[in-house]
Amino acid sequence: MIYPQNFEQKIGFDKIRERVAAHCLSPLGEERVWEMAFSAAYDEIRQQLYQTHEFTRIIREEDAFPADHFYDVRDALKKIRIEGTYLIEKELFDIRRSLETINAILQFFQQKQESESNAYPHLQALAAEVLAFPQITKQIDAIIDPFGHIRDKASPELSDIRRLLTQTANGISKTLNSILRSAQSEGLVDKDVSPTMRDGRLMIPISPAFKRKLKGIVHDESATGKTVFIEPAEVVEANNKIRELESEEKREIVRILTAFTNRLRPEIPEITHSYQFLATIDFIRAKALFALAIDAILPVIENRQQIDWIRAIHPLLYLSHTKQNKPVVPLDLPLSVQTERSKDPHLHTKGVILIVSGPNAGGKSVLLKTTGLLQYMLQCGLLVPLDERSKTGIFNDIFLDIGDEQSIENDLSTYSSHLTNMKFMVKNANPQSLILIDEFGGGTEPQIGGAIAEALLHRFNEKHCFGIITTHYQNLKTYAEDHEGIVNGAMLYDRHEMQPLFKLSIGNPGSSFAIEIARKIGLPEDVIAEASETVGKDYIAMDKYLQDIVRDKRYWESKRQHIRQQEKRLEELTERYQADLEKMESLRKELMQQAKSGAERLLADANAQIERTIREIKEAQAEKEKTRAARKTLDAFKQSIQSDNTIDGTQYKVHDKKAKKHRAPFTVHPAPDAPIAAGDTVRIKGQRTAGEVLEVKGKNAVVAFGTLKTSTKLDRLEKVSNNQLKRETPHSQIILSHSTADAFSEKKLHFKPELDVRGMRGDEALQTVMYYIDDAIQCNAGRVRILHGTGTGALRQIIRDYLKTTPGIRHFQDEHVQFGGTGITIVELE
Repeated sequence: MIYPQNFEQKIGFDKIRERVAAHCLSPLGEERVWEMAFSAAYDEIRQQLYQTHEFTRIIREEDAFPADHFYDVRDALKKIRIEGTYLIEKELFDIRRSLETINAILQFFQQKQESESNAYPHLQALAAEVLAFPQITKQIDAIIDPFGHIRDKASPELSDIRRLLTQTANGISKTLNSILRSAQSEGLVDKDVSPTMRDGRLMIPISPAFKRKLKGIVHDESATGKTVFIEPAEVVEANNKIRELESEEKREIVRILTAFTNRLRPEIPEITHSYQFLATIDFIRAKALFALAIDAILPVIENRQQIDWIRAIHPLLYLSHTKQNKPVVPLDLPLSVQTERSKDPHLHTKGVILIVSGPNAGGKSVLLKTTGLLQYMLQCGLLVPLDERSKTGIFNDIFLDIGDEQSIENDLSTYSSHLTNMKFMVKNANPQSLILIDEFGGGTEPQIGGAIAEALLHRFNEKHCFGIITTHYQNLKTYAEDHEGIVNGAMLYDRHEMQPLFKLSIGNPGSSFAIEIARKIGLPEDVIAEASETVGKDYIAMDKYLQDIVRDKRYWESKRQHIRQQEKRLEELTERYQADLEKMESLRKELMQQAKSGAERLLADANAQIERTIREIKEAQAEKEKTRAARKTLDAFKQSIQSDNTIDGTQYKVHDKKAKKHRAPFTVHPAPDAPIAAGDTVRIKGQRTAGEVLEVKGKNAVVAFGTLKTSTKLDRLEKVSNNQLKRETPHSQIILSHSTADAFSEKKLHFKPELDVRGMRGDEALQTVMYYIDDAIQCNAGRVRILHGTGTGALRQIIRDYLKTTPGIRHFQDEHVQFGGTGITIVELE
C-alpha cells in the first residue's frame, strides 16, 4: 500500500525522515532516506533491521570504521559515458578518495569476518560482491598527488614543461630582485617593497613620479593612483615564455586526463554498483545514529500481526523532552491474542480492538500517534524505542483517521471527512490491517453519532482487524465489555492533583472527569450541580465508581511494579557481588603466583652467590684474609638484597636460603653524581621512562626515548644504572609503551606542515625551528615550510645555517616566487 504524504505528516514520520537525513554524509545516503518506504515483506524488514542493529554495534564498539570521503560522483561518471569527455582534477580526486573509502569499508568487514567469525553477518553479506578497483586507484595515484593536484611525473612531457616553468620563473625572480635592489638603492622604491603578481606576471610596484626612470611596461595602477605596476623590459620575454609554457601545461593535463578517462569508461557500470554500496552504507549508518539518539533497539519481530509493546516511547517527544530535561512517560501496549482457528500462527491471528477513553489532553491522541509512528518506522526498517522484552509483528496496511480533515474544495465537513475515511476502512480492512481512529463518532449529534460508531465497530470486529480507537461515548465502552475481541482501556488521571498521568490501563473504561475538570477550571458550582442533576445520580455514581476502580488498580499496579524493581535490583546486586568474588579470587591467585615466582628468582640469585662464596673460600684454602673478604662480599650482597629487593612492585628480604615476603612500595634510587655524557642512560626527574643521551650541548642534552627524540635541560635529567633498569624493567616498559606512544600520537595528530617565526629574535626563532624540525622528523612530515620573511635576511641566514648542519634534512630551498619567494624556506626531509 502506498501511503499519501499527509499520512506521514499526521503521524510525524516526515520529521523522522528529516532527522535521519541529517545524519547522512552525502547526497547518496540522503536520497535513500527520501526513498525509504513502508513494506510488508517480513524478510526485507528483518534484513534492514539487523543491518541497522549491527551498525549501532559498530558505532558503539569500533573506533576505526571509515567515515570519510563519501562523495557523490554519479554526475561525473554519467558525463564521461560520452566519448571525448574527460574527468577534471577535482572529479578525479573525489573518485580516488571515495574508492579508497569503499576499499577501506570492504577491508573492515573482511578483517572482522576473518578474526571474529562473522561479527556483522548482514553487513558482511551486503559487502560480499562489491568491487574495490585497486588498479584504478593505483592509476589515479600516478596522476594526482595526495592534495588532488596533477603530479609532475604524470607524464614525461608534463615533467619537462614544469621543469622549464620553474627554471624560467626562478630566472625572472632573480632578475626582478636584482632590478628591485638597484631601484631601492637609487631611492626609486621603498625598502620593504617586493615583486607583485598582476595578471599572472611579476611586476615591481613604484611611485608614478619615478615610473619613467624604470624601463618597462606599465600594466596597472592601484585604486588610489599612488602606485603603478611596471613589468621591467628585461623580463617581458621571459614572462611571455611563462604564458606559453602554461598553455602547454594545460594541454598536456587535458591529454593525460582524457587518456585515463578512456581507460576508465568500460568500468563505469561496476564502479556505479560500488557507489550504490557506498550509498547503502551511508543510509544504514544514518539510521543507526538516529537509533542511538532515540535509544532505539532491535525488538523481537515475528511474521504475524501483533503488538505486544513494553515501554514504548514517541521518538520525537523523547528528543524534545530530553533537550528540556523533562521525563517521558512510556506506554505499555499489549494488543495481541492468538486464535485457535489455525495451528499456523503466521496465517491467522485474531485481531484485538482497544477502545481508549479518558479525559481530554490525557494522552489519547499521543497513544494513537505513537502506535502509528512506531509501527510505520518498524516496517520502514528503522529501529524503535521499545523495551527489549517487547514483541512486534507485521501489518499489511495501516489505516488512520485523526485530526480535522474538512475540505472546502471537496465540500466536506469534519464529520463527512470522517465518514469517508470509515467507508474506505470498512471496505479494505482485513485481519492483517491496523486501524487507528481518534474521537470515534465525534463531530455530529451524539446519539446518532454514537450509534453509527457502534455499527462500524461491529464491522471492524467481524473483520478481525487490529485497532486502537479513542472515544468519549458510553455506548462504545459498554459494547467493548460485552463483545469478544474488543477491550476497554483508560488513560489514567490523578483526581487529587487534577492532572493527567499519561499512562494506559487495560481492562477498564476511563472516565472523562468532566465534572472534576469543570470544577478545577472554576465553572460556577450551580452550573455543575444542574448538569449533575440532568444526567442523573446513577450516572454520576457510576462514573465515581469507575474512577475508584481505576485508582485502586493503579495503586496495586504501582505496588507490584515496586516489588519487581526490588527483585531485579536484588538479582543485579547478587550477580555483581558474585562477579567481584570471582575477580578477587582470580587476583589473589595471580598475586600469589607473582610472589612465588619473584621469591624463587631471588632465592636462586642468593644461592648462586652463597655457592660462589663457598667456592672462593675453598679455593683460598681457608686463608683468613681471603675468607674475610669473601664473607664481606656475601654480607654486602645480602644488604643489597635487603635494600634493593623489589620484584614486580613487591619487596623481599633474604636470610641465607630463606626468603620472607614484605610489602613495600616501589623505590627509585638516586642517580650517580658523575656528569651526564653522551651514551649515558637517563630519565627525566619524577618519571620512570629511560632513554639514551645522544648529544650534550652546553646545558642541554638531546635524549632518545625509544623512537622519540627530545632536547631538554641537563638539570632536569638523572642518570640510572643498568642494574636499576633491570629491576624496573616491567614498569619502565609499561610506561614507555603507553606514555611515549600516546605522546607521539598526540604530537602527530596536531603537527602542522608550516611554521611562522616572523617577528621573533634570532635566538628565539632558532630554538623554535630546532624543536619544530625535531617534531617534523619524528612525524615523518616529508616536507615543511618555514615563514621567516624577507627583511634584512639575517633570520633567513640563521635558519639556513642550522639546516645545513642538521641530519635528516635532504634539501631546502626558497619557495616559488608566486607563493612567497625568499621569505619562505621549503625543507624536504629524508
